[in-house]
Amino acid sequence: MDQLSLAFDALADPTRRAILARLALGEATVKELAEPFDMSLQAVSKHLKVLERGGLITRGKEAQFRPCRAAPAGIREITEWLEEYARMVGERLDRLEGYLQELQQGEHP
Repeated sequence: MDQLSLAFDALADPTRRAILARLALGEATVKELAEPFDMSLQAVSKHLKVLERGGLITRGKEAQFRPCRAAPAGIREITEWLEEYARMVGERLDRLEGYLQELQQGEHP
């Protein structure tokens, strides 16, 4: 799977989106990230691995303290793809709107 697909796969789960939203506020440990959820630390760690594989977070290696951080580059890649897709769809809708206006004005058979 390509990196963008891994990122979208990671974002498909509401728990992972909530974790990413929390990390947008600043780094946190697995224990801190697990607090609002009714799940084990192991389950949260699995979510973090998916986010990390998707390039959306990084995990530090400071002794036993492994802080998690949002990865701006991975998030930027998704944003750029969405912006380009929105631009293409917008252009197509503009052309369709123009064509429909021409039809209403009787400019096409």
